[in-house]
Amino acid sequence: MKKYLFGITGFIMLFAADRVTKIMALNLKGTEGMPVIKGVFRLFYLENHGAAFGVMQGRRFLLLFITIIISAAVVAAFIKIPFTKRYLPMDIILMLLLSGAAGNMFDRIKDGYVTDFLYFELIDFPVFNVADCYVVIAAFAAMFCVMFYYKDEDLEIFKPKCRKRWK
Repeated sequence: MKKYLFGITGFIMLFAADRVTKIMALNLKGTEGMPVIKGVFRLFYLENHGAAFGVMQGRRFLLLFITIIISAAVVAAFIKIPFTKRYLPMDIILMLLLSGAAGNMFDRIKDGYVTDFLYFELIDFPVFNVADCYVVIAAFAAMFCVMFYYKDEDLEIFKPKCRKRWK
C-alpha cells in the first residue's frame, strides 16, 4: 500500500508542477516571450500540435494512442517492481515518465496541442516544457541505472513469465 501511495503522491506532485507552469506560460501568449538570460534562455509561448521537436504534426489521435499504450506499460512496470530501496530509482524514473506523458496527453485532450514555453535561443533548440523535461530526465536516468546501477538479475523482474507448454 505504501508503494502505491508513494507513486500516486509523486505522480500528482509532478503532474501539478507541469500544469502550473503551463498555465503560467499562457501569460506569454501573443508576446515575444521573456528573456531569463539574454541571448541564451527565454520563456516563449508555443502551441505544439505534434510530438517532440514538432514531428508528427496534426496526428493528435495517434499520439494519444501511443501515449496510452506507453502509460499502461509504465504503470504495469511500476506495479511489478518490488518496493525496496534497491528499486527506488526505477520507481522515480517511472513516475517521471508517467507524469511527463500524462502532462502532455492532458494538453492534447484538453486543447488539441501541447503548450511549450522553454527555449534555449543560444543554440536555437526546439521549445519544450516541464513534462518534456521529465521524460528526458527519466530516459537518461534509466540508461544510467541499467548501465551502472542495476545488475542483470535485478532486471529479471521485467522479463515476461513463460508458461510451460503442454507436451
